[in-house]
Amino acid sequence: MLGMALAAIDGTIVSTAVPQIVGDLGGFTVFSWLFSGYLLAVTVTLPVYGKLSDTFGRKPVLIAGIILFLIGSLLCAAAWNMGALIAFRVIQGLGGGALQGTVQTIAADLYPLKERPRIQAKLSTVWATSAVAGPVVGGLLAGYADWRWIFLINLPVGAIALWLVVRHLHEPARPRTEARTRPRIDWAGALAVFATGTLLLTALVQGGVAWPWLSAPSLGLFAASAALAALTVVIERRAAEPIIPGWVWRRRTIASVNLALGAMGLLMVAPTVFLPTYAQSVLGLGPIAAGFVLSVMTLSWPVSAALSDRVYNRIGFRLTAIIGMSAALLTLLAFPLLPYPGEPWQPALIMLLLGAALGLFQLPLIVGVQSTVGWAERGTTTASVLFCRQVGQSIGAAVFGAVANSVLAARLLDAPVPGLPDDLDAVARTLEDPGALSAAATDYLRRAVDAAVDHVYIGAAGAAALALLALVVLAPRRFPVLPDASDTAASSPGPVSGGRER
Repeated sequence: MLGMALAAIDGTIVSTAVPQIVGDLGGFTVFSWLFSGYLLAVTVTLPVYGKLSDTFGRKPVLIAGIILFLIGSLLCAAAWNMGALIAFRVIQGLGGGALQGTVQTIAADLYPLKERPRIQAKLSTVWATSAVAGPVVGGLLAGYADWRWIFLINLPVGAIALWLVVRHLHEPARPRTEARTRPRIDWAGALAVFATGTLLLTALVQGGVAWPWLSAPSLGLFAASAALAALTVVIERRAAEPIIPGWVWRRRTIASVNLALGAMGLLMVAPTVFLPTYAQSVLGLGPIAAGFVLSVMTLSWPVSAALSDRVYNRIGFRLTAIIGMSAALLTLLAFPLLPYPGEPWQPALIMLLLGAALGLFQLPLIVGVQSTVGWAERGTTTASVLFCRQVGQSIGAAVFGAVANSVLAARLLDAPVPGLPDDLDAVARTLEDPGALSAAATDYLRRAVDAAVDHVYIGAAGAAALALLALVVLAPRRFPVLPDASDTAASSPGPVSGGRER
């Protein structure tokens, strides 16, 4: 949990200190790469670390990830300009990728099926606590100390986590007979996966921001990522131990969960990215209050996840996830029905219900898919699920950003006064200065933001429908669960003799 906390608190604690960082180091035009660079590094390394944990064990990968994250944190604290800070954030992300996937895999290794909801719910509380505590701690350190402390604070937490892992994490004996032979690492595949992911996510993150979508940089990046993806498939099909093996997509259970959680990553962009803008620009809340409107989702999520086993033990993983996503779909569709301008408790209630619905959706799928594979495949399986969720978030940020800005542009085309901003970020900054516009123009802008966010939530409901489609059409009615007794020893593809279905 301490190792997970390093990755969980990182994004929220850094975001509150951006004004101080930019004021000290400059680089306002590229500061978004503080987050994009970290996200890129985490996402593209997830499959690599998943395979490495299946090959060498979880403990060495987790230790390496913590050390790399702490080295990146120390370098970030010593950064002398924005370019150096961005580069060091990428190093942090290289460690963060090991933390996110490996911790989830270890949880499935150490706890039998009936206890996994409890430990996964505890891991969820780490993210919930970080969502609330990160902005507060980051704001205090940036305001009353120095922004460099937001990176230095990782060092004692990481040191304790490292000591506990080294001293107390004891993995079971390697289950595979080939563990005695020298492991074969698919370095060509790892490099191809890394390069493909980097180009694709760069195109998604920067498209429509640093350059237009139909410009030469965007088209060139998408074309290059497509070519590299084809090359990656060729390399992986020929590799003896591929980083992303073909069975990840050939097995219905894993493929359907990957697609469903990828769609969940897509819809999560609506609350995490656009709700704070809605709370500040439409409801007129301050940054901290807007953050708390969002944070109520993190309160109901772990509670729902912890109780989900009482549902899926009766009706199965697939049907439980379908119920959860159906509730999420209805909740997302309720957001555009909120009155204008409304009260803060109204979107907060929506987020409370959404967190409960997604807790009932995500955890059964993760626990279920981990339970269908043996030890030797669990790291790769878990990493593929998290990778698809991260890619979904990147796609969602690009797609919904374009949706929001197009709605704003249409609404502002016939604005009552000339000279109004025409993109979401500029509108939000304008509304922060109450004396910049007349009352009528301010109300018009608020209504335009309200309409843009409503369209984003409708798009998120569409993503929820895609997740449901993946489960209904692709997922088997019952997941082929391996019995706990043979869980650590099973490594053959597909369900084994004596397995259960749930």
